[in-house]
Amino acid sequence: MKLYHGSIDIVEKPEIRESNRTLDYGKGFYCTTSYDQAVDWVKRRLKEHDVNLGFVNVYEFNEDLMNSFKSLSFESPTEEWLDFVMNNRTNRDYCHDYDIVYGPVANDRVYAAFALYEGGVLNKQELISELKTYKLVDQYLFHTEKALSALQFIEEKEVMK
Repeated sequence: MKLYHGSIDIVEKPEIRESNRTLDYGKGFYCTTSYDQAVDWVKRRLKEHDVNLGFVNVYEFNEDLMNSFKSLSFESPTEEWLDFVMNNRTNRDYCHDYDIVYGPVANDRVYAAFALYEGGVLNKQELISELKTYKLVDQYLFHTEKALSALQFIEEKEVMK
């Protein structure tokens, strides 16, 4: 399966980096099966860093290897997914021991709904019902070096500002 990672750099050798912000599934290397989502990630980074050129890095990931990793998978927004994302986003000390986590991306529109949940305007079930009406793309988190070894760099595609 092809996976995509948007960046302002060519990333032939993915690595786990500490983030300066909290992320949906914790620290690690994020990819998606959606080329368009990766392009969106590149464009966001281009604006943040005021540069004109970025890249969608393309990898081959052998899905058959999933059984050899400790993995967590969410096919859609559920209470468990919501709790997992909220733990990662609100508790800087939270750390899980999964090699790979797969599930929906909490994009900008989703963050607005999360804010309503955090503010007590929506309860868990209302938030999940709301999220299920959105067309959500997916993301893979490669959380360990072992998991990163399953990615093989294929090529990069340029994205201009």
